[in-house]
Amino acid sequence: MTATQFLGRRRELKDLRADIERAGLDTLSGKKAPRARVLLIAGRPGTGRTALAEELLDQVADQYPDGVLRARLTAPDRTPVPTERVARDLLNDLELPAPPGESADDLAERLREGLSVRRVVLLLDDAKSAEQVDELLPQTPDCLVVAVAEGPLTGIPDVRPCTLGGLDTKSAVELLTRHTGSVRITCDPRSAESLVEECGAEPAALEIAGGWLAVRPKESVADLAKQLHALEREGPALARVFQHAYASLPAPAARILRYLSLAPEGYVDPHTASALAGCSVSAARTTLDDFVTLGLVRGVDSELPQYEVPGCLTPLLRGLTETLDRPAEVQLARARMLERTVRLLTSCRAVTEPDGSPARKKLAGLPSALRFADPEAAAEWLGVRQPALLAAARLAVADGELDTLARRLMAALVRALVAHRGPEDAAAELYGIHRLVLDVAERRDLPREKAAALLNLADLDARTGRTHDALARYRAALDAGRAAGDPYATGRAMESVGGAYQELGDWQRAVDWYGRALAQRLTRGERADVARLHGRIATAHTYAGRYGDALRGWRSAVAGYRKEGDVPAQARALSELARVQEYAGRPEDSLYTCQEAVEWARQAKDVRLQAALQLRLADTLERLGDPAAAKLHRGAAERMLGEEMPGGGSGGPAEAKPSEQAANTCEIRSASAED
Repeated sequence: MTATQFLGRRRELKDLRADIERAGLDTLSGKKAPRARVLLIAGRPGTGRTALAEELLDQVADQYPDGVLRARLTAPDRTPVPTERVARDLLNDLELPAPPGESADDLAERLREGLSVRRVVLLLDDAKSAEQVDELLPQTPDCLVVAVAEGPLTGIPDVRPCTLGGLDTKSAVELLTRHTGSVRITCDPRSAESLVEECGAEPAALEIAGGWLAVRPKESVADLAKQLHALEREGPALARVFQHAYASLPAPAARILRYLSLAPEGYVDPHTASALAGCSVSAARTTLDDFVTLGLVRGVDSELPQYEVPGCLTPLLRGLTETLDRPAEVQLARARMLERTVRLLTSCRAVTEPDGSPARKKLAGLPSALRFADPEAAAEWLGVRQPALLAAARLAVADGELDTLARRLMAALVRALVAHRGPEDAAAELYGIHRLVLDVAERRDLPREKAAALLNLADLDARTGRTHDALARYRAALDAGRAAGDPYATGRAMESVGGAYQELGDWQRAVDWYGRALAQRLTRGERADVARLHGRIATAHTYAGRYGDALRGWRSAVAGYRKEGDVPAQARALSELARVQEYAGRPEDSLYTCQEAVEWARQAKDVRLQAALQLRLADTLERLGDPAAAKLHRGAAERMLGEEMPGGGSGGPAEAKPSEQAANTCEIRSASAED
């Protein structure tokens, strides 16, 4: 229920608001409260506990100028949501850094630090344990935490639970009236009260009962009350009301409803429902809208049609599926859902390709329901569905019986995220996907995919400064690449091991590993990579102060790029050669090489490189005692860059840091389903 629809609970709201200002144990002992006040709303699913929390948040939000944060701590399958994922989502909501691959403890600490200078109210919904809440508590009394749980959270001090039962009779009857209209209630108020009693006055049960009456205008409230009274009295009232509503559904709709329990994170769109049930998208959407009227699913406020299965109904739906559907049918429904998701993700990425490309041609052959009108529409769909898509990948891997589809799904998801968000923006999501790929590769003994996943994870570790972790993964990727007989993975791993050692300042080992990678590239005749590796070896020698070895390396790189006809790379290699010549105390040679580099940069039409080289020429000429010539070159650089020219000093295309090089040479490899 939204805030405008909220009914009853006045006493509970009053007590909760009073509890915010209540003196705690710390205050009574004369100490300042070290942490945020925690309010606990306890009750069974279906009692309206989250609705009460949301109403409380609406009433106190103006006291917390930095906003309201929300997190769900339990997944629909009743497993706890990892703290790492919760903390990352909250950090993203706060627009604070959440580096990919960072541990749960580090992310939680980042969250606490971010909240320490803010005044927010934090809703932690469906907590299973005190530990879940405790790990996320802000270390400041300026914040407020509202936790929702099924029972008391022992272990968190100074918390008094607000325990919920049913609504008061007046509010419960009013809730029914919203569905049935006032006439049927006014004509038979005693039956309305009897129906409330049969529903246990629980909001979820009343919503379903009201929905059942709403679509049956000729049925009286008394009829429904008698039908519910005739059912077995065992079990919660919600289960009885749900069973009655379910029994009245046509068989196709009942099947769709059961299979909604398979939807990732409980979020469903028409495509998901269509694939699960094997029906058309339009029929699925009509059925979902009918379920909203019946109180069996909730519509989600979103740019696209999306629905949520109430958490209180998920266990009931799972029980029906286990009882009424054969395991093979359920697995087939899961497979259809994953296959549909793969096709949508493929379409989502393909729409970003140029017209006439193979991907666009393939896209044209898909059914219209699977095509996106333009990249903007695809990006909107990806943004709305991203939590469910990531959950689908996790569930597919956890299932263990649909690994081929899981691998295809993860590959398509990686490509779509990179196409629409870019590898940097989507790094955290990509890290999680690559870990799932690694899980499947290890389970299925797929060394080629294991190597690809390890390389991708290591690259992300390197970019976030976890160089030792990256080094360990690069070495593991090398072993996996060798086991798979994959020369690409083997060469990439050896080069990246060298890059990691270079980042750690171990120049000799860096040169050694670059040399191993170079030998492999030479054997395979990969001349462009050979030239690049000569440059990397030269860079490591430069850092170590071995300028003679560095000069030989850069000359080899220049020669290699010249043979390849790569003019821009040749110009940059010449500029680095000139830099090392200057370091080695050979300014005349540096001057000559820099002039040659300028000519090649001009041929490459690289204005910024030309300008940087002109500045280097100016610095060199000044050291050689020719300030007039230096002034000419500096003026040329100014004309090239205008206001963008760096303020003084020797600019230039300095060799990238090892971690940056590793990132630049790493093409994000999706988890290919080929093996």
